[in-house]
Amino acid sequence: MADGLLFAYTDPGRVPLDEFHDWYDNEHGPARLTVPGISAGYRFRALDDVAPPWLAIYETKAGAVDSPEYKALGPSASARGKAVLSRLGLLDRRVYGQVSFDGAALERPGPVLMIVSISVPAALEDDTAAWYAQEHIPRLLAVPGWQRIRRYRLTAGTAPAWLSLHDLASADVLDTPEYKAAASTPWRNRIVDSALAREKRTFGFHKSFG
Repeated sequence: MADGLLFAYTDPGRVPLDEFHDWYDNEHGPARLTVPGISAGYRFRALDDVAPPWLAIYETKAGAVDSPEYKALGPSASARGKAVLSRLGLLDRRVYGQVSFDGAALERPGPVLMIVSISVPAALEDDTAAWYAQEHIPRLLAVPGWQRIRRYRLTAGTAPAWLSLHDLASADVLDTPEYKAAASTPWRNRIVDSALAREKRTFGFHKSFG
């Protein structure tokens, strides 16, 4: 099982969308899977009308993105690849180490991926971990259509320190009474109200690599 995650937001910027997808789907994404320790990759499109509009995640083993093979990808990219990269509106890369895995052993991500990242004061980190383990994860997995929850800690990049990936059967899951009850407990509100930074996004599955 992968124990890390390479996470990349992208905005096509000045690159026409057809060219952006052809480059990412047939060149950029598959190239990352040639690196030892990167086992699978997936692309997602935003469902929440928030920028950036595209996300890719790659399942990795520890140290894969620090390897010579990964570091060689940039210099060895094609002329087109380098030209596309120079015209992107945004490329935001982050690296995470996995903290926990709960729910179904999916062969690929669910149709909808909800992303929640958060930073809390150091004094609340133990309380936040306990909230996830004892209340939040069990309550969410009891919601019909909630398939899987994976938690990570940021190891490289600029973002809130803790990331959770939630695989959902559909976006309708977020409108259910069960989800609304799970997302409005006193413990949850205390953690979220104390957050130093928080990011929440919703994406739809687009394509897999590997």
